[in-house]
Amino acid sequence: MSSEATAAKQREIQQQVEKADKKEKPTAEGAMQAGARRYPEPPLPAVHQDKPGSEADLPLAPMCDAPFYKGSEKLNGKVALITGGDSGIGRSVAILFAREGADVAIVHLDESEDAEVTKALVEKEGRKCLVIRGDVKDPAFCRKAVEKTKMQFSKLDILVNNAAFQVHTADIQDLTDAHFDETLKTNLYGYFYMAKAAIPHLTNGSAIINTGSVTGLEGSKELLDYSMTKGGIHAFTKALSSQLVPKGIRVNAVAPGPVWTPLNPSDKQAEDVAKFGSKTPMRRAAQPEEIAPAYVFLASPQMSSYITGEILPIVGGY
Repeated sequence: MSSEATAAKQREIQQQVEKADKKEKPTAEGAMQAGARRYPEPPLPAVHQDKPGSEADLPLAPMCDAPFYKGSEKLNGKVALITGGDSGIGRSVAILFAREGADVAIVHLDESEDAEVTKALVEKEGRKCLVIRGDVKDPAFCRKAVEKTKMQFSKLDILVNNAAFQVHTADIQDLTDAHFDETLKTNLYGYFYMAKAAIPHLTNGSAIINTGSVTGLEGSKELLDYSMTKGGIHAFTKALSSQLVPKGIRVNAVAPGPVWTPLNPSDKQAEDVAKFGSKTPMRRAAQPEEIAPAYVFLASPQMSSYITGEILPIVGGY
């Protein structure tokens, strides 16, 4: 083909594309719904809570029980310890772990009503649930939580580090030392202390699963401290996984995008909560039961025996 013919062909393609660009683009109606049931779309309830937040007091209850999820003994006979297990993702993980055959210990700060609901939901699945109240910033408490779990269930197979502190700050100058300290000590020290306490009791085939975040992958301009901790959790996951390979202990992380839990209504102002999740490509926040199966996958030696040091993003299409 001559150069003139090639140039003419390229102009023809250009004109074809320009014509196509002028066509009216289809617009999505509402949020993407591809799950087993329909999930809430923005606007969500315009609500603000005091820390640490209460699932019982949310006007729109997070969907945690995954009624269409069928267990198949993926964690039969296992024992799991879940921090932040009273509500949100932690509650849903506790329910699905129990449905897969695991007994569960849940750690919470002071949300006693939420914790008792989670306990009842685990027991409804036919498994036992131990509720432990305390602060993961305290290394002595973390050791005590592991000891209580071992005393109750005689062993420990799975640690889920999920407890977190998050409050938005628009300007770094307004991020106080106390705020910064609380975020880092809850989200990083807490994970370190729990892992350090649990590892001596874990054996070949055991798993540690850390909750990271899309903010640890992409950053968030109003969550400088929180983004730092979540990026640190991702690095901690990778580093610890390498250290524990000789012991046969897998270490992975789940990095969710926006999820409807008490964490955000106890952070953002009510008008911002109403729009929560609307900027994702799927145009809605996830519900906890959409995230929890990833924890089952990473906890189960039948499903993820060759996976360690990985960060699994579940971010709604970012």
